[in-house]
Amino acid sequence: MKKLTFTFLFFLGFALTALAQGSNYIFFTENGEQFYVVVNGIRQNEKPETNVMVRNINAMAIKVRIIFADTTLGVVDKMIPVPELPVEMTLNIKRDKAGKFQVRYMGEVPIAQAPPAPAGRTVVVYNTEPMPPIQQTTVTTTTTTTGTTGLPNDQVNVNMNVGGFGVNINVNDNLNQQTTQTTYTQTTTTTTSTPPPTTTTTQPTYQMPGYSGPVGCPWPMSGPDFEGAKNSIASKSFEDSKLTIAKQIFDNNCLLSSQVKQIMLLFSFEDSRLDFAKYAYGRTYDIGNYYKVNDAFTFESSIDDLNQFIQSTR
Repeated sequence: MKKLTFTFLFFLGFALTALAQGSNYIFFTENGEQFYVVVNGIRQNEKPETNVMVRNINAMAIKVRIIFADTTLGVVDKMIPVPELPVEMTLNIKRDKAGKFQVRYMGEVPIAQAPPAPAGRTVVVYNTEPMPPIQQTTVTTTTTTTGTTGLPNDQVNVNMNVGGFGVNINVNDNLNQQTTQTTYTQTTTTTTSTPPPTTTTTQPTYQMPGYSGPVGCPWPMSGPDFEGAKNSIASKSFEDSKLTIAKQIFDNNCLLSSQVKQIMLLFSFEDSRLDFAKYAYGRTYDIGNYYKVNDAFTFESSIDDLNQFIQSTR
């Protein structure tokens, strides 16, 4: 009995430790573009870097914004699925085929197997307090130049002999020399770039009974609102119109996996169901239950296609 009690307490302690510890997220750019990492509205690194690890993120939802120091490169927004157990996840910031920057999943390892951070990587602990804005710095350099002005000290001697009389004329032109000190001031201004302000709003987060997995959005649609959305989709005669409206509704609302499945069943064609399932992944509340949408497919190949898509976006 004592042995069972000890074993139970050991695994209970291990589980509580895992829950208390968050995951590490590594962000880096391929070509050395410097950036700030903003997690859930809070900037994490004090100055722009090319390789940043944010440690111990323990949040139910993770929304990341990458803000480049070069403002012409724009910003990148990304919802990152929350793993069930703490991991160290690597994400690459790179351009896609269209030339736009994207945040791409590279891989992950359990925290216990994570290697030490290499030289050149900035490591910060997840911060939930807003950072002060970056101040403008002005450096003033003063240069003093001293010069001398005035006429030289001239002396003229004239000897003349007029009618047997000698005349000696001595003219001493001793003008005062003037020394003038002139001060030239040269001002050099160095300005540090400040990222656009980020808003930090506290949103209520839905707590799904019996669910403790990763979360993709904060609050799913209510029952009556969802039924109204379903009726709007079902009222359309053409498959393309149904799919367009479904995506429009999803762009502005959060759904449960079960609600995604119900919308998929409104489509007549397997391709439309697969298209919407891909569109909805990552922006569904209980993405840990996303396997349930597979029941809406007729063919096994669609399940495999969706699974490959999910793996490619992680």
